Amino acid sequence: MAPTSTSQTPFGRVLTAMVTPFTAEGSLDLDAAQRLAVHLVDAGNDGLVLNGTTGESPTTSGAEKAALVRAVVEAVGDRAFVVAGAGSNDTARSIELARDAQAAGAHGLLMVTPYYSKPPQEGLYRHTVTVADSTELPVMLYDIPGRTGVPLETETIVRLAEHPRIVANKDAKGDLGAASWVLARTDLAIYCGDDMLNLPLLSIGAVGFVSVVGHVVAPELRAMVDAYLAGDVAKAREIHQSLLPVYTGIFRTQGVILSKAALAAQGLIAGTLRLPLVEATEEEIARLRQDLAAGGVHL
Repeated sequence: MAPTSTSQTPFGRVLTAMVTPFTAEGSLDLDAAQRLAVHLVDAGNDGLVLNGTTGESPTTSGAEKAALVRAVVEAVGDRAFVVAGAGSNDTARSIELARDAQAAGAHGLLMVTPYYSKPPQEGLYRHTVTVADSTELPVMLYDIPGRTGVPLETETIVRLAEHPRIVANKDAKGDLGAASWVLARTDLAIYCGDDMLNLPLLSIGAVGFVSVVGHVVAPELRAMVDAYLAGDVAKAREIHQSLLPVYTGIFRTQGVILSKAALAAQGLIAGTLRLPLVEATEEEIARLRQDLAAGGVHL
Protein backbone atom coordinates (compact mmCIF):
# COMPACT_ATOMS: atom_id res chain seq x y z
CA MET A 1 0.00 0.00 0.00
CA ALA A 2 1.41 3.40 -1.00
CA PRO A 3 1.31 6.47 1.24
CA THR A 4 -1.31 9.08 0.47
CA SER A 5 -0.22 11.42 -2.33
CA THR A 6 -1.63 14.59 -3.79
CA SER A 7 -1.21 16.14 -7.22
CA GLN A 8 0.95 18.79 -5.58
CA THR A 9 3.14 16.34 -3.64
CA PRO A 10 2.99 13.02 -5.53
CA PHE A 11 6.01 11.63 -3.64
CA GLY A 12 5.97 13.59 -0.38
CA ARG A 13 8.20 16.57 0.43
CA VAL A 14 11.47 15.37 1.96
CA LEU A 15 13.08 12.44 0.17
CA THR A 16 16.59 11.13 0.63
CA ALA A 17 18.40 9.57 -2.31
CA MET A 18 19.45 6.58 -0.24
CA VAL A 19 22.83 4.91 -0.42
CA THR A 20 22.91 1.17 -1.05
CA PRO A 21 24.56 -0.61 1.89
CA PHE A 22 27.09 -3.32 1.14
CA THR A 23 28.78 -5.77 3.49
CA ALA A 24 32.48 -5.44 4.23
CA GLU A 25 32.99 -8.01 1.46
CA GLY A 26 31.02 -5.90 -1.04
CA SER A 27 27.78 -7.84 -1.33
CA LEU A 28 24.33 -6.26 -1.02
CA ASP A 29 23.34 -5.87 2.65
CA LEU A 30 19.55 -5.95 2.76
CA ASP A 31 19.35 -6.03 6.55
CA ALA A 32 21.37 -2.81 6.74
CA ALA A 33 19.23 -1.30 3.97
CA GLN A 34 16.09 -1.98 5.96
CA ARG A 35 17.56 -0.52 9.13
CA LEU A 36 18.77 2.55 7.28
CA ALA A 37 15.42 3.06 5.56
CA VAL A 38 13.56 2.94 8.87
CA HIS A 39 16.11 5.31 10.43
CA LEU A 40 15.67 7.81 7.59
CA VAL A 41 11.87 7.71 7.79
CA ASP A 42 11.97 8.08 11.57
CA ALA A 43 14.22 11.14 11.04
CA GLY A 44 11.62 12.94 8.92
CA ASN A 45 11.81 11.64 5.37
CA ASP A 46 8.46 10.85 3.81
CA GLY A 47 10.10 9.41 0.72
CA LEU A 48 13.17 7.42 -0.28
CA VAL A 49 14.77 7.23 -3.70
CA LEU A 50 16.54 3.93 -4.34
CA ASN A 51 18.88 2.81 -7.10
CA GLY A 52 19.89 6.29 -8.15
CA THR A 53 23.34 7.79 -8.49
CA THR A 54 23.71 7.94 -4.71
CA GLY A 55 22.58 4.32 -4.62
CA GLU A 56 25.52 3.35 -6.84
CA SER A 57 23.13 2.15 -9.54
CA PRO A 58 25.89 1.79 -12.18
CA THR A 59 27.44 -1.03 -10.14
CA THR A 60 24.37 -2.96 -8.93
CA SER A 61 22.69 -5.69 -10.96
CA GLY A 62 19.05 -5.76 -11.95
CA ALA A 63 18.40 -8.50 -9.41
CA GLU A 64 20.08 -6.47 -6.67
CA LYS A 65 18.04 -3.39 -7.57
CA ALA A 66 14.77 -5.32 -7.36
CA ALA A 67 15.78 -7.00 -4.10
CA LEU A 68 16.63 -3.62 -2.56
CA VAL A 69 13.25 -2.15 -3.51
CA ARG A 70 11.43 -5.18 -2.15
CA ALA A 71 13.32 -5.05 1.15
CA VAL A 72 12.81 -1.31 1.70
CA VAL A 73 9.11 -1.44 0.85
CA GLU A 74 8.78 -4.25 3.36
CA ALA A 75 10.60 -2.19 5.99
CA VAL A 76 8.80 1.14 5.66
CA GLY A 77 5.40 -0.02 4.39
CA ASP A 78 3.08 2.92 3.81
CA ARG A 79 5.14 5.31 5.96
CA ALA A 80 7.10 6.65 3.01
CA PHE A 81 7.08 6.73 -0.77
CA VAL A 82 9.64 4.40 -2.32
CA VAL A 83 10.78 5.72 -5.69
CA ALA A 84 13.00 3.43 -7.73
CA GLY A 85 15.58 4.56 -10.24
CA ALA A 86 14.85 3.06 -13.64
CA GLY A 87 16.87 5.31 -15.91
CA SER A 88 19.65 4.23 -18.23
CA ASN A 89 20.93 5.12 -21.70
CA ASP A 90 19.27 2.02 -23.14
CA THR A 91 15.49 2.27 -23.47
CA ALA A 92 14.95 -1.50 -23.46
CA ARG A 93 17.02 -1.79 -20.28
CA SER A 94 15.06 1.03 -18.65
CA ILE A 95 11.81 -0.79 -19.41
CA GLU A 96 13.15 -3.90 -17.68
CA LEU A 97 14.20 -1.87 -14.64
CA ALA A 98 10.82 -0.11 -14.51
CA ARG A 99 8.85 -3.34 -14.68
CA ASP A 100 11.08 -5.00 -12.10
CA ALA A 101 10.59 -2.00 -9.78
CA GLN A 102 6.82 -2.19 -10.15
CA ALA A 103 6.84 -5.94 -9.43
CA ALA A 104 8.99 -5.31 -6.33
CA GLY A 105 6.43 -2.86 -4.93
CA ALA A 106 7.89 0.56 -5.75
CA HIS A 107 5.47 3.49 -5.54
CA GLY A 108 7.09 5.47 -8.36
CA LEU A 109 9.97 5.66 -10.83
CA LEU A 110 12.89 8.07 -11.17
CA MET A 111 13.86 8.49 -14.82
CA VAL A 112 17.24 10.12 -15.34
CA THR A 113 17.96 11.64 -18.74
CA PRO A 114 19.86 9.10 -20.87
CA TYR A 115 23.56 9.73 -20.44
CA TYR A 116 26.76 9.52 -22.46
CA SER A 117 25.19 8.99 -25.90
CA LYS A 118 23.84 12.57 -25.97
CA PRO A 119 20.54 11.92 -27.79
CA PRO A 120 18.60 14.84 -29.31
CA GLN A 121 15.54 16.18 -27.57
CA GLU A 122 13.22 14.03 -29.67
CA GLY A 123 15.16 10.97 -28.56
CA LEU A 124 14.88 12.03 -24.92
CA TYR A 125 11.15 12.52 -25.36
CA ARG A 126 10.52 9.17 -27.03
CA HIS A 127 12.72 7.29 -24.58
CA THR A 128 10.93 8.74 -21.56
CA VAL A 129 7.41 8.23 -22.89
CA THR A 130 8.20 4.66 -23.94
CA VAL A 131 9.37 3.79 -20.43
CA ALA A 132 6.47 5.64 -18.80
CA ASP A 133 4.09 3.60 -20.94
CA SER A 134 5.64 0.33 -19.75
CA THR A 135 4.23 0.38 -16.19
CA GLU A 136 1.39 1.89 -14.20
CA LEU A 137 3.70 3.79 -11.85
CA PRO A 138 3.96 7.58 -11.63
CA VAL A 139 7.23 8.98 -12.95
CA MET A 140 9.64 11.62 -11.67
CA LEU A 141 11.92 12.97 -14.38
CA TYR A 142 15.54 13.64 -13.41
CA ASP A 143 17.23 16.52 -15.23
CA ILE A 144 20.94 16.66 -14.35
CA PRO A 145 22.95 17.71 -17.40
CA GLY A 146 26.15 17.99 -15.40
CA ARG A 147 26.16 14.19 -15.19
CA THR A 148 24.28 13.15 -18.32
CA GLY A 149 25.75 15.66 -20.78
CA VAL A 150 22.32 16.63 -22.15
CA PRO A 151 19.63 18.79 -20.51
CA LEU A 152 15.92 18.29 -20.77
CA GLU A 153 15.00 21.52 -22.51
CA THR A 154 11.92 23.36 -21.30
CA GLU A 155 9.91 22.55 -24.43
CA THR A 156 10.69 18.84 -23.96
CA ILE A 157 9.62 18.94 -20.32
CA VAL A 158 6.39 20.68 -21.31
CA ARG A 159 5.67 17.90 -23.84
CA LEU A 160 6.50 15.20 -21.30
CA ALA A 161 4.22 16.80 -18.72
CA GLU A 162 1.26 15.96 -20.96
CA HIS A 163 1.78 12.27 -20.19
CA PRO A 164 -0.67 11.20 -17.46
CA ARG A 165 1.95 9.34 -15.43
CA ILE A 166 4.79 11.87 -15.67
CA VAL A 167 4.01 13.92 -12.60
CA ALA A 168 7.26 15.38 -11.25
CA ASN A 169 10.77 16.55 -12.09
CA LYS A 170 13.87 16.27 -9.95
CA ASP A 171 15.59 19.48 -10.97
CA ALA A 172 19.39 19.42 -10.73
CA LYS A 173 20.01 21.75 -13.65
CA GLY A 174 20.97 24.71 -11.50
CA ASP A 175 18.92 27.08 -13.66
CA LEU A 176 16.24 28.88 -11.67
CA GLY A 177 15.00 30.66 -14.78
CA ALA A 178 14.39 27.41 -16.65
CA ALA A 179 12.72 25.90 -13.58
CA SER A 180 10.48 28.97 -13.33
CA TRP A 181 9.29 28.49 -16.90
CA VAL A 182 8.56 24.80 -16.27
CA LEU A 183 6.53 25.72 -13.19
CA ALA A 184 4.66 28.38 -15.12
CA ARG A 185 3.83 26.14 -18.07
CA THR A 186 3.15 22.73 -16.48
CA ASP A 187 1.53 21.12 -13.45
CA LEU A 188 4.64 19.09 -12.65
CA ALA A 189 5.72 18.88 -9.04
CA ILE A 190 9.31 20.13 -8.90
CA TYR A 191 11.71 18.56 -6.41
CA CYS A 192 15.11 20.15 -5.85
CA GLY A 193 17.92 17.76 -6.71
CA ASP A 194 20.78 20.07 -5.70
CA ASP A 195 20.93 20.52 -1.93
CA MET A 196 22.52 23.96 -2.05
CA LEU A 197 19.47 25.21 -3.97
CA ASN A 198 16.78 23.64 -1.74
CA LEU A 199 15.47 26.94 -0.40
CA PRO A 200 15.87 28.93 -3.65
CA LEU A 201 13.83 26.34 -5.55
CA LEU A 202 11.16 26.37 -2.85
CA SER A 203 10.93 30.12 -3.35
CA ILE A 204 9.88 29.74 -7.00
CA GLY A 205 7.45 26.91 -6.41
CA ALA A 206 9.22 23.60 -5.77
CA VAL A 207 7.30 21.25 -3.47
CA GLY A 208 10.23 19.53 -1.79
CA PHE A 209 13.62 17.92 -2.08
CA VAL A 210 15.36 14.78 -3.25
CA SER A 211 18.37 15.19 -1.02
CA VAL A 212 21.74 13.61 -0.37
CA VAL A 213 22.34 15.45 2.91
CA GLY A 214 19.00 14.07 4.08
CA HIS A 215 21.07 11.12 5.30
CA VAL A 216 22.28 13.31 8.17
CA VAL A 217 19.98 16.35 8.44
CA ALA A 218 16.49 15.17 7.53
CA PRO A 219 14.88 16.85 10.60
CA GLU A 220 16.40 20.19 9.59
CA LEU A 221 15.23 19.82 5.99
CA ARG A 222 11.74 19.02 7.24
CA ALA A 223 11.81 22.05 9.54
CA MET A 224 12.95 24.28 6.66
CA VAL A 225 10.20 23.24 4.27
CA ASP A 226 7.58 23.41 7.02
CA ALA A 227 8.71 26.90 8.01
CA TYR A 228 8.67 28.12 4.43
CA LEU A 229 5.20 26.72 3.76
CA ALA A 230 3.95 28.30 6.98
CA GLY A 231 5.13 31.68 5.72
CA ASP A 232 8.09 31.98 8.07
CA VAL A 233 10.64 32.77 5.39
CA ALA A 234 13.11 34.18 7.88
CA LYS A 235 13.14 30.89 9.82
CA ALA A 236 13.57 28.92 6.59
CA ARG A 237 16.49 31.16 5.60
CA GLU A 238 18.07 30.72 9.02
CA ILE A 239 17.94 26.93 8.66
CA HIS A 240 19.25 27.13 5.10
CA GLN A 241 22.24 29.16 6.22
CA SER A 242 22.93 26.85 9.15
CA LEU A 243 23.10 23.91 6.73
CA LEU A 244 25.61 25.50 4.34
CA PRO A 245 28.60 23.69 5.93
CA VAL A 246 26.74 20.38 5.56
CA TYR A 247 25.87 21.05 1.92
CA THR A 248 29.48 21.95 1.21
CA GLY A 249 31.00 19.17 3.29
CA ILE A 250 29.11 16.21 1.86
CA PHE A 251 30.12 17.21 -1.66
CA ARG A 252 33.82 17.97 -1.14
CA THR A 253 34.31 14.73 -3.00
CA GLN A 254 31.72 12.44 -4.64
CA GLY A 255 28.54 12.61 -2.56
CA VAL A 256 28.13 8.86 -2.13
CA ILE A 257 31.62 8.55 -0.66
CA LEU A 258 31.09 11.07 2.11
CA SER A 259 27.47 10.09 2.78
CA LYS A 260 28.62 6.53 3.42
CA ALA A 261 31.50 7.81 5.54
CA ALA A 262 29.08 9.79 7.69
CA LEU A 263 26.68 6.87 8.07
CA ALA A 264 29.52 4.50 8.89
CA ALA A 265 30.78 6.91 11.56
CA GLN A 266 27.29 6.78 13.08
CA GLY A 267 27.36 2.98 13.04
CA LEU A 268 24.46 2.69 10.60
CA ILE A 269 26.21 0.90 7.71
CA ALA A 270 29.57 -0.67 6.92
CA GLY A 271 30.55 2.13 4.54
CA THR A 272 31.80 -0.14 1.77
CA LEU A 273 31.67 1.13 -1.82
CA ARG A 274 32.08 -0.59 -5.16
CA LEU A 275 34.73 0.42 -7.64
CA PRO A 276 35.23 2.80 -9.34
CA LEU A 277 34.18 4.61 -6.16
CA VAL A 278 36.56 4.35 -3.21
CA GLU A 279 36.25 4.89 0.53
CA ALA A 280 37.03 8.30 1.99
CA THR A 281 40.57 8.87 3.23
CA GLU A 282 41.32 9.65 6.86
CA GLU A 283 41.94 13.27 5.88
CA GLU A 284 38.60 13.48 4.06
CA ILE A 285 36.77 12.00 7.03
CA ALA A 286 38.46 14.45 9.41
CA ARG A 287 37.38 17.37 7.21
CA LEU A 288 33.88 15.93 6.95
CA ARG A 289 33.61 15.81 10.73
CA GLN A 290 34.61 19.49 10.88
CA ASP A 291 32.11 20.46 8.18
CA LEU A 292 29.23 18.56 9.73
CA ALA A 293 30.03 19.86 13.20
CA ALA A 294 29.84 23.40 11.83
CA GLY A 295 26.33 22.51 10.66
CA GLY A 296 25.35 21.02 14.00
CA VAL A 297 25.94 17.34 13.15
CA HIS A 298 28.44 15.50 15.36
CA LEU A 299 29.73 12.14 14.19
